Amino acid sequence: MTLDSRKFHLKLLSTPEANVLYVEGELDLGTAEEFRSALEPLAADTERPLKLNLRELSYVDSTGIGIFVAALKVRQAAGKGLSVQEVPVKIRRLFDMTGLSRFLTIEGGAG
Repeated sequence: MTLDSRKFHLKLLSTPEANVLYVEGELDLGTAEEFRSALEPLAADTERPLKLNLRELSYVDSTGIGIFVAALKVRQAAGKGLSVQEVPVKIRRLFDMTGLSRFLTIEGGAG
């Protein structure tokens, strides 16, 4: 059995309809800068909706939550929203406990 040495991965699908960022693995202090660097320009792009697909996200710490909040503030200041898709149950619970769920558009069922 081989294990992927990278515990975090991002993939961007950019179309004229939306920017969709697929977030996979563990979002923590060690991977936060990679996430922030990818997310900030997408949050600032107010020409297209921004969607984060979290189906393969297994863990988020407080640093990661802070990045979600920062992106949400940028989007809200521009009168735009932030959508999350396919949020795993434990990540959804974290969003609910922190109050983040009230400000996100949650699409698709939890997995």
